[in-house]
Amino acid sequence: MKEFEHLRIPIEIIKHATKNFNDRNFVAQGGFGKVYKGVFIHSKGQTVGAVKRLDRSIDQADATFWREVMFLSSYKHENIISLLGICYDNEERIIVCEYASNKSLDFCLRDPNLKWIQRLKICLGVACGLEYLHDHKDTQQRVLHRDIKSANILLDENWNAKIADFGLSKYGPANQQHTFIFSDAKGTIGYCDPMYVETGLLTKESDVYSFGVVLFEVLCSRHCVDLRYKDERRILPMLVKKCQKQQTLRTIIDVRLRQQFDQHSFDMFVSLAYQCLERDRTHRPLMPLVVSKLKTALEYQEAFEVKAQEAKRKIIFLQNNVDQLNQEPEASLKNVVNPLLDYEKICPPGGSNLIILYTTTVKTIPKTFQDCSSLRLILNGFKVLYQERDVSMHVDFRDELWRIMGKKVALPRLFINGSYIGGADEVLHLHEQGKFMPLLAGIPIKKSEGPCKGCAGNLFLACPNCSGSKKVNSGGRGLPKSCMNCNENGLIKCPICF
Repeated sequence: MKEFEHLRIPIEIIKHATKNFNDRNFVAQGGFGKVYKGVFIHSKGQTVGAVKRLDRSIDQADATFWREVMFLSSYKHENIISLLGICYDNEERIIVCEYASNKSLDFCLRDPNLKWIQRLKICLGVACGLEYLHDHKDTQQRVLHRDIKSANILLDENWNAKIADFGLSKYGPANQQHTFIFSDAKGTIGYCDPMYVETGLLTKESDVYSFGVVLFEVLCSRHCVDLRYKDERRILPMLVKKCQKQQTLRTIIDVRLRQQFDQHSFDMFVSLAYQCLERDRTHRPLMPLVVSKLKTALEYQEAFEVKAQEAKRKIIFLQNNVDQLNQEPEASLKNVVNPLLDYEKICPPGGSNLIILYTTTVKTIPKTFQDCSSLRLILNGFKVLYQERDVSMHVDFRDELWRIMGKKVALPRLFINGSYIGGADEVLHLHEQGKFMPLLAGIPIKKSEGPCKGCAGNLFLACPNCSGSKKVNSGGRGLPKSCMNCNENGLIKCPICF
């Protein structure tokens, strides 16, 4: 192996760097073997490296060692771990790579200090590394990693992502649109492409599937396999697919992260993650598209956080200038921006200075009924006055909503002082982040604890003209005619509530 002689490090130097593989220098146990921290002294100072010592008991140990050496020496990218040297003295097979001081991603998934924007950057870094491997421009060889997982994503001192562990990787021609390799299925349970497991057909889309699992690990702050559970919660891809069908993904997302999301960033991230997990590999996105979407999601999040910082500064300004605000309210308020200005101006009839909630009390669609109940609960919790327009009680409300929105929309829909806030997902997201309450500034508080004396809180009354029957006497011997004073249910709006 003369071509790698320039990378060779004598075993004595490695033993000195790791203090003879001292347990205090032990970092992790990987599929390759044990990993130690090593400090290498040289003329320019010192270099810290990760020393991977091959476990000779693994299958095809020498082949695994040389395969990784060849990959790491041939492919260099800012998001791929760098090779510093190797040792193949006697029976020793050791690879020395750059040291990632923040360990691997699987160690950090549950870290509350790892914020959503940083997680986005990590995911984008991994995607850039995979894009480089799948479509390497300088050679005719495409690399299929075969073992993308959070444990193989290392994080340096600046939290930059580095793809590592190429012991299972395969070469394929890069000058073809599709690369198919038949091989025995290798990888890690939970991350492995199910089509690859079933057919033995390995493609670059197999890496895309594994990356999709990592995206959900990052989103849910949990590992792919959790042995505490005996049901579908044990394997993360099974769980997220069940949540997709039941529309309950929000219930398994890390609650601390939910308070940090920009809605556009979150929606794009989740949509992309589900696309990566498509069973049909032709429906999975290629890595250039994955990179593009993650860049856009990051841009949304960065813009969102700039606005959040501006809002925080305004709050601090108000807190620090209470006395001035009391003495010169008009001058001081020029520095305060109405949060409703960030929302689209869509005003329902009579809603310029009012909260209007379009809902339904019909349980035909359980999720819609539950969403309507959730928004009622939030508004009632703040004890603000609002007007509920139940489309199941009055079809005119449905037509009114569709008209002002310019299209048919699902329920519920919330409007505050002539501004459109959104549906259940948008309002719940704002509420979780503590951004809903500021939108209620100036809204009157409910003074009475009891319901309306006219309609008992129902907002509608039986039509006095027809007693709710929808039929009135024509005055002669003819058949009764339809009442024109009430709706299709024989009801009129409560004159006190409306």
